[in-house]
Amino acid sequence: MAEGHPPTLAQEELDNLTQDGTVDLSGKPVCRSKRGGWTAVSFIVVYEVFERMAYYGISSNLIIYLTKKLGEGTVKSANNVTNWVGTIWITPILGAYVADAHLGRYWTFVIASAIYLLGMLVLTLAVSLDGLRPPPCSDTNLENCKKASTLQLAIFYGALYTLAIGTGGTKPNISTIGADQFDDFDPKEKLQKLSFFNWWMFSIFFGTLFANTVLVYIQDNVGWTLGYGLPTLGLAISILIFLAGSRYYRHRMPTCSPFTRMAQVIVAAIRNWRLPIPSGPKELYELDLDEYVNNGKFKIDYTPTLRFLNKASVRTDSNSLWKLCTVTQVEETKQMVRMIPVLVVTFVPSCMIAQINTLFVKQGTTLDRQIGSNFKIPPASLSSFVTISLLVCVVLYDQFFVPIARHWTKNPRGITLLQRIGIGLVLHIVIMTIASFTERWRLNVARKHGIVESGQQVPMTIFVLLPQFILMGTADAFLEVAKIEFFYDQAPENMKSLGTSYAMTTLGIGNFLSSFLLSTVSHLTKRNGHRGWILNNLNASHLDYYYAFFAVLNVLNFMVFLIVARLYVYREEVSNSIIVLKEELTRNVQSRLPN
Repeated sequence: MAEGHPPTLAQEELDNLTQDGTVDLSGKPVCRSKRGGWTAVSFIVVYEVFERMAYYGISSNLIIYLTKKLGEGTVKSANNVTNWVGTIWITPILGAYVADAHLGRYWTFVIASAIYLLGMLVLTLAVSLDGLRPPPCSDTNLENCKKASTLQLAIFYGALYTLAIGTGGTKPNISTIGADQFDDFDPKEKLQKLSFFNWWMFSIFFGTLFANTVLVYIQDNVGWTLGYGLPTLGLAISILIFLAGSRYYRHRMPTCSPFTRMAQVIVAAIRNWRLPIPSGPKELYELDLDEYVNNGKFKIDYTPTLRFLNKASVRTDSNSLWKLCTVTQVEETKQMVRMIPVLVVTFVPSCMIAQINTLFVKQGTTLDRQIGSNFKIPPASLSSFVTISLLVCVVLYDQFFVPIARHWTKNPRGITLLQRIGIGLVLHIVIMTIASFTERWRLNVARKHGIVESGQQVPMTIFVLLPQFILMGTADAFLEVAKIEFFYDQAPENMKSLGTSYAMTTLGIGNFLSSFLLSTVSHLTKRNGHRGWILNNLNASHLDYYYAFFAVLNVLNFMVFLIVARLYVYREEVSNSIIVLKEELTRNVQSRLPN
């Protein structure tokens, strides 16, 4: 362009196009000024506020409904909750596959939302219509109450698991759609994305807070029909809000199945296991950069880690996709494989999170819940303190801790994602230690007042449980936020939904692990005539031993994490935005130093 001439309108529009391959729904390139950014994210965040209200409106108090309305015991009801929640968090793998390989994130999300809403509608009917629920029973001994029929249970649990299938398509895609609204190739938008996951968690937990306070109170004191009807209405509103923002969203086009691409690399590497790896990476099979750019994809450079997989790129006479893969395809597979050890060490803290809406709530039912003369706090409402703690800690972390840490580390995030996860793991050790001592205190008071066998209410305020709930929120502010960002950030560009589903999978397996440990410990501790650690009567149980076991398990898990974190190699950025931000931070620090 000649000097002195202003840029043409066409050139300005071209410069304003996103560089990360995002498009509109018709597949056309999009301008930064017209789509994406915080404008688009605002619709997505508001959706999540209402959706979290819907989900936690069901899950937070589910154990109370199972025990008081369906007459299930402590172990059975806790396991039914964790099995269902586990399914909720496992199904995102399927949703991620459909989004990345077939429908794209937007349409997968829209279809899954309809299934989700259907499950909520049927569940609301199941707790409302007399023919679909057991008759009311005021007898304190649940054994004397009429049990739910097979048909009633089938409809109730069928609705729960229909809901779970729906969330499988919404959970891995909604946060990914949100993160897609920021262009990694623009330093300003890259910095905004670094804060996105903090404010994402901050915003969605407003819905959680409403569920854990208002909805739980309505369910306990007004009725389950209204208590489930409101979250169903909230979900319907959230879907309409998301659809209203469609014209502002940036999208990524679906590619081939990430599972197929990874399987091709593994099979090719095995088939080529006898072939030597060339001394130079340029001798391995790779496409020209132009082919990636023209298809809106990203080329990834060779890395020496996981060398065996490099055999998939050794040139052979075969052109089969199952015997010869590009270096980029191999590196994508490496990135997903490298995250698996980190995935595994998050199973145990996810198991701890499962205790919030199961055993922690059951503990609350045994304590004095009276506030004033007319109000009783619902046990599940203590979960709101997890939310409040998380909200406060996320704000403090983003507004104070990160700027201070940036000054010393020159890292735009303040500290690395694995360091943030590590702090959360340490807090889980503290939480279960405190929970064990608090439960021992509760049992000593029960013995002192002679109410062990009767299972009567222990004359202690329910607020003695607050420390474990508050610290759980603090741990979430470190571990859960960092976990979502880690698996999104470290996943290849074409596998972001699958990467996000890793974060969901940890919660799913953590809940299944909780069911397994609860059943196993309950069974083993009843051997040889012993009463066992976990009984329907918590005053005669030994949850203090069970929580101490969890504390030891967390210590062992943290030791494994230290090894995993030391060996982990972060992926290379696809753009230089992070480098630009680091250089800017360094200049800012140097400018403040005296000459």
